[in-house]
Amino acid sequence: MSETLLSARNLAFELYEVLDACALTQRPRFAEHSRETFDAAIGTARSIAENLFAPHNRKGDEHEPQYVDGAAVLIPEVKPAVDAFLQAGFLNATREFEAGGMQLPNLLSQACFAHFQSANAATTSYPFLTMGAANLIESFGSDEQKARFLQPMIDGRFFGTMALTEPHAGSSLSDLRTKAEPASDGSYRIKGNKIFISGGDHPLSENIVHMVLARLPDAPPGVKGISLFIVPKFLVKDDGSLGPRNDVILAGLFHKMGWRGTTSTALNFGDKGECVGYLVGKPHAGLSYMFQMMNEARIGVGMGAVMLGYAGYLYSLDYARQRPQGRLPDGKDATSPQVAIIEHADVRRMLLTQKAYVEGAFDLGLYAARLFDDTQTLDTEDERKTALELLDLLTPIVKSWPSEFCLKANELAIQILGGHGYTREYPVEQYYRDNRLNPIHEGTHGIQSLDLLGRKVAMNNGAALKQLVKLIQGCCQRAGQFDSLTTLRQPLEQLLARLSVVTLALLGDLLSGKVNQGLANSALYLKVFGHMVIGWRWLEQAIRAEAGLALISNGQGNPADVAFYQGKLQAARYFLTWEVPSCHHELAILEARDDTCLGMQDAWF
Repeated sequence: MSETLLSARNLAFELYEVLDACALTQRPRFAEHSRETFDAAIGTARSIAENLFAPHNRKGDEHEPQYVDGAAVLIPEVKPAVDAFLQAGFLNATREFEAGGMQLPNLLSQACFAHFQSANAATTSYPFLTMGAANLIESFGSDEQKARFLQPMIDGRFFGTMALTEPHAGSSLSDLRTKAEPASDGSYRIKGNKIFISGGDHPLSENIVHMVLARLPDAPPGVKGISLFIVPKFLVKDDGSLGPRNDVILAGLFHKMGWRGTTSTALNFGDKGECVGYLVGKPHAGLSYMFQMMNEARIGVGMGAVMLGYAGYLYSLDYARQRPQGRLPDGKDATSPQVAIIEHADVRRMLLTQKAYVEGAFDLGLYAARLFDDTQTLDTEDERKTALELLDLLTPIVKSWPSEFCLKANELAIQILGGHGYTREYPVEQYYRDNRLNPIHEGTHGIQSLDLLGRKVAMNNGAALKQLVKLIQGCCQRAGQFDSLTTLRQPLEQLLARLSVVTLALLGDLLSGKVNQGLANSALYLKVFGHMVIGWRWLEQAIRAEAGLALISNGQGNPADVAFYQGKLQAARYFLTWEVPSCHHELAILEARDDTCLGMQDAWF
């Protein structure tokens, strides 16, 4: 079985040993599923990803979409790949059987989707955006809107986008200017400009449904005055057939350093004053609605970053095993055969670092997916609410930590290939360029850190943070049954204790009105918090690896898995004894309320 996308053994380890996917089949919603149906879905995803998505990944990068006669033109390989994705049911993997879905847990849907993200991030973006837009209409749209727009999206006939960013505002949504004027027929006339709209134009579907943020004439200033509108590329008649072209114009395409196969568009709404839009939900509540799609996208971006890091790791690992170069430091005989570069200690360091980053983040992404299942299918409302609080707290980490550290993994993959690494004959330079967009997609590292420290850790009197602390402490206690994990457990306990003290102090600053000072170094806080979370997830993996080795020693496991489990323990050891202790430098800066960056003045640069 190919290991170019992700390790099948590692995926099975995550699903069935760490996250206990089979336990989900005991819940009524997933009762018709089993490990066999889960594995069948994964096998189908792997096959389509390998055969239809991966082969045009390089071509899509070299032949990016073109602006021709007012439309975006893609390479021809994209549509058959997307059509196969639709026909296999992955667009509706989590929807009910009655709605044409597979009724899979979100955990399994994410596991399947990871193959496509690894194979071809750009082509995968089109269905990814459509899933988010469809979920948004399903949650907040009227029955008429669901019939007119949602059902064709579920059927794969219409695709979707999210249209937030404007030229003058960027991430500052409170400053957006796109307007929505009421019309006599109950619809609205939209006027404004949006930029960096991924998938804003393409020939892959009959219609494109834009989810647009705009302001009504009586809108209050700031984020409390934002409403959400459905704006289709083509109007849709009462019988479901397409009507005339809406007043939505593709003004041009942006050409990015990576992720080139996804159209990044500038869209003009209402140049002729005839752009029809439909209000979703209540006036002025649009941003709260859009946060559903934004949070889904943040988790998706984080997983996309993981999978690009994963693809680079697997490629550089294979290269290191095949590439002979040099001899070990104690090899003085110049006539002796060269060794594969994986034999060199520093190459092993770089490979181990990649493994620790990508497999740690992969575990976290799947853990978040399982948490989402808990928010939907746990027995009581209180249990579902508790799961949602934890998911909200972890979302900035799921998005931002992989976007930074799996990008570092891509950098190490290039380094392992040496001079070949930065040439276009090898894929690792594209993985790096593609992944470099993810620290900006769906909110920068700085924005996510403000969300984490400024909102998430304190929400509901810190309920989610207390829940996370309890989970980490419980994990450390369970690790105590293995003497071999003592040196792994202790650094995590020390980091948790010190970060807890720092968190209380910083929250005290915020409550006392020292907001700018308290948040000045929030990026460091997110890095430390993320390392604590990934350290926790690695300790969980280490516990499962020790349990797996114990089964093998008792004659119950598969002896072929010994090396796999030893590799897990070594990666956990690396992260918990190399990476986690390094966070105390950032904690010292946070404790001191260092104002080096905050105090820097414009004129001094």
